[in-house]
Amino acid sequence: MIQQRRKKLTVFEFENLAAFPKIRHAVFSRQGGTSRGAYSSLNVSFGIGDRDAAVVKNRRRIWDYFDGQPLVFVHQVHGFDVAVVALQERSDAGGAFISAGIADAMVTAVPGIYLVIQVADCQAVMIYDPKKRVIANIHAGWRGSTRNIISRTIEVMQERYDGCPADFQVGIGPSLGPCCAEFVNYQNEIPESYWKFKDDAHRFDFWAISKHQLQEAGVLLKHINVAGVCTRCRPKTFFSYRREKQTGRFAAAIGLL
Repeated sequence: MIQQRRKKLTVFEFENLAAFPKIRHAVFSRQGGTSRGAYSSLNVSFGIGDRDAAVVKNRRRIWDYFDGQPLVFVHQVHGFDVAVVALQERSDAGGAFISAGIADAMVTAVPGIYLVIQVADCQAVMIYDPKKRVIANIHAGWRGSTRNIISRTIEVMQERYDGCPADFQVGIGPSLGPCCAEFVNYQNEIPESYWKFKDDAHRFDFWAISKHQLQEAGVLLKHINVAGVCTRCRPKTFFSYRREKQTGRFAAAIGLL
């Protein structure tokens, strides 16, 4: 990934997505915010114990990073629903932040707004269709991965916008790596079809799972960029629920220009 420093925030970009001038995206580090203690410092998530005022200030710093363009959030529940963000939702909401309801993935063809996923070990999977000018951002934790929310999001992009997965460009963000994704109760938690992605210590490679799901859905391997950064192993850069339990959530955002 490409590391950038802008407006006092440290962000990371995918090489393949950064090559397209009609989109902007960023994976934000945990640094540069106003939260304290376990949530230090750029926590963007409400409802996990941080002060609401701090979260608002942190979100506004990301809003400012994107030059005051609206940020779209969903209430993430480790589910399977995909929110299609349309013009009506943008015009009704106003202000810096937009709520797109309860979902774990978002798709839009609306320029000038940024789809934001909040993570702390889960994958943020960004997709760009340069032919149809459509973007998606996916919250893929282990529950969402085993239900193949990636495939479901691609189906929505095809059904709603007539996209061809062979055209899609994808970035898989920093998340719990195969070095640390141990599931001692995997037989009760993870379907057997995914057991081929674990090692003898019951550690699963969810980066490989996502790549497999993307390719099964028709995305070309050469169009998939995996950050390859384990959040649990980078305590100064990213929040990690597996490492800290009580912690914040960092943001990954993508928008059409």
